[in-house]
Amino acid sequence: MRLRSVALVSFLSWTASTTASAQEPLRLESLKRCGDLLERQRQEWCLTAHGLGDATPPLKLGEKTIPAHSIQREGQSLRLRLDSADYHSAPLWLADGPRLSNAVWLTMGNSHVLAAGPNEVAKNMDGLTTYVDLVSVLIEENHDGRQEAERLAGKYGAKVVGSIAPLNVYQLRLPAKDLVQRDALVLRLGSETSVDAVVIEESGAQEAEQAPTQPDEPKKPAQDSDEWAANRFLDAVHYYQRRIPGQQAPIRPQPVRIGLIERDVDFDTADFADYLGPCSVPRTCVYARDADKPDNHGTTVAGILAARWNDGGNSGFLRGLDKASGGFEVIVERNSDAGITANIAASVNLVEDGVRVLNWSWGIHRVGAKDVKGDDVDSLLRSGIAMGGYEELLEEFFLWLRKEHPDVVVVNSAGNGSSFSGTDEYRLPSSFITEQLLVVGGHQRNERAGIAVDDPGYAVKRSSSNIDMRVDITAAACTHASTVNAGEDGAVHCGTSYATPMVTGLLAAMLSINPELQPEQLRMLLRRSAMTIGDNHDFERMDSEDLTAPILPSERNYQLNDKDVGRSARLDMQKALDLSVQSRSRVR
Repeated sequence: MRLRSVALVSFLSWTASTTASAQEPLRLESLKRCGDLLERQRQEWCLTAHGLGDATPPLKLGEKTIPAHSIQREGQSLRLRLDSADYHSAPLWLADGPRLSNAVWLTMGNSHVLAAGPNEVAKNMDGLTTYVDLVSVLIEENHDGRQEAERLAGKYGAKVVGSIAPLNVYQLRLPAKDLVQRDALVLRLGSETSVDAVVIEESGAQEAEQAPTQPDEPKKPAQDSDEWAANRFLDAVHYYQRRIPGQQAPIRPQPVRIGLIERDVDFDTADFADYLGPCSVPRTCVYARDADKPDNHGTTVAGILAARWNDGGNSGFLRGLDKASGGFEVIVERNSDAGITANIAASVNLVEDGVRVLNWSWGIHRVGAKDVKGDDVDSLLRSGIAMGGYEELLEEFFLWLRKEHPDVVVVNSAGNGSSFSGTDEYRLPSSFITEQLLVVGGHQRNERAGIAVDDPGYAVKRSSSNIDMRVDITAAACTHASTVNAGEDGAVHCGTSYATPMVTGLLAAMLSINPELQPEQLRMLLRRSAMTIGDNHDFERMDSEDLTAPILPSERNYQLNDKDVGRSARLDMQKALDLSVQSRSRVR
């Protein structure tokens, strides 16, 4: 009788364990190209999942099920072998009965670079972490990039291990054991007539763009909805929901694809819990790797666009348009942890996959950059030699964008160094001058009560936000992080990182109304619709009180005496949508 009791207890324990395992969430935590990154026809992808049982569940890529013979499993890791002739870029997800994983965007694009491992980095003379044996070479456009990269690799005992082929950029693994050997090889490579630039990666790429809190900043707000009122957020949502399907001249909105250069999103939060499994327009979809922390940078940035309303305490702008829109696909992608080089590789793939708006909530300062008070900037620093390579890489990206994809717009955070965003010697990428790059500064609500929303004093600039003529517009910089439990308010996060997706989401909504709008027209509509912030400086030299380029008479119907002329520009989401509707009859 005792043996039967023990057996029964053991069986019940095994059953409970099996049931608990069955209820464990199914999540895709990482996905990256592996094997030969230069192979175009037969691609290999390495995937790490959480919650896999003994049997490997079906793996879906878009509407196709990947056959079992193409999947190799080892524990919670899967290795996929895909023929590029049989598949196209699409969301990848797992289905195990009622359990559905998050969907991750798998690109069939061929821009991929390697990240250095812990034993492949060292501290340079500036005290910054830098790659020892991985560099990228930008080959002159009159050369076959792959062929020339292989020639250089053979000459210097290196190996070609990655590429951003559309930009003629190839990543080499050098035979270098320390920085002295690396620098010697970099000098020799840079002297080659076929090499335009050598890109040295200095990565703390996993760092958030957010700068440390400034001690003299105003007290942070209790509610992000109060912050967003400064940009007429709810007015814009209401306008879109009412105007797009309106009985008079209804608009047929178009789906828009958005790319966020971020690491991952926590799908166990209330904000993103209903984004599991397959998703397709006309609703808002989010494709991302799963994060293990609800308040991480990527989740917060993505939440401004796509957080589910009400349940999680947040309200994603694009999610609020679901009932009226043609749908939005938000792709969160970083390529690898290889810093700025990986950011550009991911951006190239996303653009080739049909993204119209890229969100770059990141940026870097050169060592020695000064803030508006003349003190050293102490966040997100890179050495002069690294900045030189990054500048060439970014320039090549924007030249390619202008030539091959002139309808794509990049939205970049101005930065949080209390410095100047437009000085190319000190700040990248915000200092680039191109119609396809919009730069966003940050503001927060004035603590004084009784000020009308269109009054320039309704919001004040954040003391940490970078400034100057290169900043196109400001947006609310503070928002709540996501939480696991519904109904809770997460900690308040502030920075230009979070002002940027406010503009990104608005541009996506504007393009859904009029997909023929070009980047220069989008900027024009943003500036024409903008409210003002700060004092009127009458076009004097920009100083610490100015946040953006001053509004011009041409942006106010050529009225020289308009009260807005000379002031900085603050985002007005509702009016920008209205101008987008009006543009349908003018921009063709």
